[in-house]
Amino acid sequence: MSRATDGKPHARPHTLGAWSLFCLGVNGIVGVGIFFTPGLVAALVPGGLGVFAYALTGLALLPVAVTYARLGARFDRDGGPYVWARAAFGEGAGFVVGFAAYASAVLSTAAVLSGLGQYLAPVLGLGAHQRLFSLGCALVFAGIVLSGLKPSAWVWSSLTILKLLPLLGLALAFLIQGGHALVPSEPAHAVSWSRAVLLIVFPLQGFEIVPVPGAHVRAPERSIPLATIGSLACCVALYMLLHWVCVRSVPALALSEAPLVEAARMLGGSRLSGLLSVGTNLSAIGIAFGMMAMTPRYLAALDAGAPAEGPTAHETPHPVPRRALFVTLVSVVILLSWGALNRLFVLSSVAVLFQYSVSVLALGRLALGRLHGLSPKDALSAPLSLLALIAVARAVERAELLVLSGIVLLGLLLWFSRLRLQK
Repeated sequence: MSRATDGKPHARPHTLGAWSLFCLGVNGIVGVGIFFTPGLVAALVPGGLGVFAYALTGLALLPVAVTYARLGARFDRDGGPYVWARAAFGEGAGFVVGFAAYASAVLSTAAVLSGLGQYLAPVLGLGAHQRLFSLGCALVFAGIVLSGLKPSAWVWSSLTILKLLPLLGLALAFLIQGGHALVPSEPAHAVSWSRAVLLIVFPLQGFEIVPVPGAHVRAPERSIPLATIGSLACCVALYMLLHWVCVRSVPALALSEAPLVEAARMLGGSRLSGLLSVGTNLSAIGIAFGMMAMTPRYLAALDAGAPAEGPTAHETPHPVPRRALFVTLVSVVILLSWGALNRLFVLSSVAVLFQYSVSVLALGRLALGRLHGLSPKDALSAPLSLLALIAVARAVERAELLVLSGIVLLGLLLWFSRLRLQK
């Protein structure tokens, strides 16, 4: 079956294959969170039982990944959730969802770059210039993205491999030692499975970025589902193994602030722990670069979907939405200059849950209506996805909901302003 184009065919080079998309998904998932999550999970689910919390979280997110895989394979457009919401519920709803996706991506990009300056600048002897270091990283990343989608794919794929090497090295060191218990088991305590699952959702998000560059994918009916579901499944398996390593290697795991680095120190001394510290920084760099590469495509998709195509929708021959990249870079630089961005990580996660929910509803609407090549059987994952998202959303605080509501309201105001300008 051919892919839907929303009535606007796009003759664009299909630059990205399954491997590039898979690396994009893994790079989006494996960030700095996993370097700290095992200790937090151990405080909720003691001992080896914590490994199953990762499996439960993966099962909860699997229907959402299936939703993104099915929709991504059916639309020959950049933009992901924006494109699907527009097709299912109209231009107004699509614009609001797309604006929320873009705004949250800009905020999280700035937050990651701020964290990169906070932790990496001192390592390089630039502790007194953390903000300038973050700004410099933003400019360098934007320059690489401007060089073309293919070079960007090579960079994020290379960073993905580099960030995985320390984690796989830790697992290998553990297996070489036979996986024997190196520390006494922690005393049992009350188990909170639901809170543990809610906690693990956030270091497992990131697969949703795979369908965003949908107009540039080779063999999308195969590549997008393989990369979306495959990246989630591989990261769940990796996280389960890493948690088991920490359980068997780190004394008082629930109290550890850097469990993976501590496990590396126990298994391989200062050399392996140093390698894990490098892996933390590489993970932050990879996440930041992936966001800089994909965030402008949300803005370009919003302009491309307008009745009169906007200025940021234009792509260079490479293909890169150059003007959208410039607007994104300026927005990120302004936020970095403002500072105090740490709390934006959680806001980004709340916005991602909003995107998940709308995408699931869009799949149900399109599949039940037999639109864009979908059939009712494609909607079978929607009820399971909604149940999982409802369970996760219970952890969202009121203040975070208010901020997200403000973003949605701003999106509505911009949409109505666009309508008035077009009259």
